[in-house]
Amino acid sequence: MTLSANDKRLIQVSFSKVEPIAEQAAEIFYAKLFEYDPRLRSLFKSDLTAQGRKLMQMLSTAVKGLDDLESLIEPLQALARRHLSYGVTVDDYTPVGNALLYTLKAGLQSDFDQQTRQAWIKLFTVVATVMREAAYPEFNAATYVNRKVYNN
Repeated sequence: MTLSANDKRLIQVSFSKVEPIAEQAAEIFYAKLFEYDPRLRSLFKSDLTAQGRKLMQMLSTAVKGLDDLESLIEPLQALARRHLSYGVTVDDYTPVGNALLYTLKAGLQSDFDQQTRQAWIKLFTVVATVMREAAYPEFNAATYVNRKVYNN
């Protein structure tokens, strides 16, 4: 899956509106993530404020790297391998994607239109696939089915 120039523009413009409220966005994200899957709360041993900063930094890096997605592969693979040691499973990426979409919708409101939503879904699908493949060599995106994906 590739991102079109319009997808990249929509992601960049929408993220520029989220950055000023990054701390609040991170709070919304984690609240929704733990609502979707309360089991995930136990994976977070550190301060959620600090974790929220890391999340927003990772998103910022991804958004800035949209014109060179290849450059994101190694850092995402390393991140995925680190997540294994925290107990992250292949299915945990689904509630993360859903919480991200919810957060964007809550933060952007009417600016989070269907085209922008689809652009973010494409980006998160690329990110999650790279990470899943790095952490779970048996993962095959073409055959992986999880009906809870991106239901926001």
